[in-house]
Amino acid sequence: MKKIILLLFVLTATTAVFAQKSKSVPPKADSAAQARYTCSMHPDVVSDKPGNCPKCNMPLTASLKEQMKQDVTHTYICPMHPEVGSDHKGICAKCKSKLVINRTGSKQAGKIYSCSMHKDVVSNETGKCPICGAVLTAAKPITKPG
Repeated sequence: MKKIILLLFVLTATTAVFAQKSKSVPPKADSAAQARYTCSMHPDVVSDKPGNCPKCNMPLTASLKEQMKQDVTHTYICPMHPEVGSDHKGICAKCKSKLVINRTGSKQAGKIYSCSMHKDVVSNETGKCPICGAVLTAAKPITKPG
């Protein structure tokens, strides 16, 4: 009987010891790895967010890693309501129009076509309005104040 009690005690103690979480120290990231945006005129100015250089007011440029990440991921916005956005295709909750890829900052930025008679018909390609058959015209790019 003593052997069984001793065996159960050892088994319980062993289980309790190995069930504990090990203390793992997260790797320290140096400031260069966290800095994703830099000023082309002032390399000492680094930021983890896009914006303007505080010294010369030029826009901060993204690092190569950040540019590659932006090329892979897409955000979708409503052409009529740029504040409505998503990370996947869908429709706008306000006007029920199709969300298009946000091309802000790319060579294709601002190429949105809409019907002059039906403002809810928008496309990122040329074509005809499915309602009236009119040719879709290039809409002016939406600029946000600020």
